Amino acid sequence: MRMANGYVSKVGRDGLIVFRPKRRKRPVPVRGLMLLVVGVLCFKGLIMAQYGNAIYDARVADLRTGTTVEQVGALIMQADPISQFIAERAAPLFR
Repeated sequence: MRMANGYVSKVGRDGLIVFRPKRRKRPVPVRGLMLLVVGVLCFKGLIMAQYGNAIYDARVADLRTGTTVEQVGALIMQADPISQFIAERAAPLFR
């Protein structure tokens, strides 16, 4: 049944023709990427709610002066409107 989606034929060294099913290219897992983005935004919002904006911004600023990996982390962890919204709603949980 796998060959119904197409196949590739090759001739081996012994002259035998071998048919193999074509490999399917997997589509990008959109649901997984969306869950990852939502998870990162919620994580950032909860950290912002726990530390407060001033301390959070200071820690992200410290990351900006670090290595390349830390700079990429600072770019990802910088405050954005969605994370700030989540932090405002979650702040009473940490008081």
